[in-house]
Amino acid sequence: MSAASEARPQVLVTEVGPRDGLQNEKAAVPTEAKVRFVDALVAAGVRQIETTSFVNPKRVPAMADAADVFALLPRRPGVRYVALVPNLKGYERARAAGCDAIALFTAASEGFARANINMTIEQSLAGFRDIAKAAAADGVSMRGYVSTVFACPYDGPTAPDQVLKVTEALLDLGCYEVSLGDTIGVGTPTDTHRLLGILLRYLPSRMLALHFHDTWGMAVANVVAGLEDGLRSFDASAGGLGGCPYAPSASGNLATEDLVYLLDHLGYDTGIDLDALVSAGDVISPFLDHPLPGRVHQAVQSQRARRAQLAATEAS
Repeated sequence: MSAASEARPQVLVTEVGPRDGLQNEKAAVPTEAKVRFVDALVAAGVRQIETTSFVNPKRVPAMADAADVFALLPRRPGVRYVALVPNLKGYERARAAGCDAIALFTAASEGFARANINMTIEQSLAGFRDIAKAAAADGVSMRGYVSTVFACPYDGPTAPDQVLKVTEALLDLGCYEVSLGDTIGVGTPTDTHRLLGILLRYLPSRMLALHFHDTWGMAVANVVAGLEDGLRSFDASAGGLGGCPYAPSASGNLATEDLVYLLDHLGYDTGIDLDALVSAGDVISPFLDHPLPGRVHQAVQSQRARRAQLAATEAS
C-alpha cells in the first residue's frame, strides 16, 4: 500500500443488504443464496455487515431462516456479522446460533414504533435493558438503530430533539454506534446538517452513523452533508436493495456501489473493491423478481456488457 493510500481518511460502510435489503422482497430467497451473498460482500472488503434478523418469522417471513444462515456462514476474521434482535427471546435465538454482534432497533416517532415493533418508544427501550444486560455478560457488542429521524409516514416531521433523546438512550444502554435512519427517504442536506448540528453538540461523531433511503434521490447528497459534518460511518445496501414493509412508499436503501463510488472519488478509503461489490450483487440478483436498482451497479453492468460485445466482435 502506498503512502498516499494510507493517508486517505477511512470511512466505515455497513452493508445492510442481506437483512434490510432482503426482508421486503416478495421472492423467496434460498438460505444458501443468502450465505453466498454475505460471503461475496465480505470478499469485496465489507467489514461490518447486517447479516439477518431474529424476529418473529410470522411478521417477517423472509428472515425465518436466520439460524440456518448463521450455521452455514463462513465466519471471516476481522468481520463483524450483526443480527437484529427485537426482544430477549430474539437475543437468545441469536446467541444460540453463535451471533456475537447484535442490533437493537426503535424509532424517533411513536407512530412508526407502534407500526414497526408494536410498542411505544419507551416500551422498546425498556425491553432493551434486559438484552443489554445479557449482552454485557456475554461479551456481545450492540449497535443501535433509530428510524424516522427526519419524518414519519404516520406522524409527519420528527423533531431533532426527539432523535437526540432516543439516540442517547441507546448509547446509554451500551451501543457502540447508533445508526440514524431516514426511513422514508425525504431528508435533504439541509435536514441532515440541521439534525447533526444538534446531535453533535452532545454526542461524538464516532458513535453516529447515517442510513439513507433514496426515495427522493437525496441519499448521496445527504452522505456528502454527513461527511462535511464529520461523520465517517454510513449504511448502504448492495444494488439498492430494500425498503420497509411498515413505511408506505419508501423505496430502496442507498446502494452500496453508489456510496463506495462517491467515497472513492472524494478521496476516502472504504477498503471495498467496487468491481467485486458489483459481483456480490450479481450473486443475489438471480433470486429476485426485479433487477437491482442501484445506478452504479447498472452502469458497471453496462460497461461489462459493452466490453464483452467488443471482445466478441474482435474475436470474430
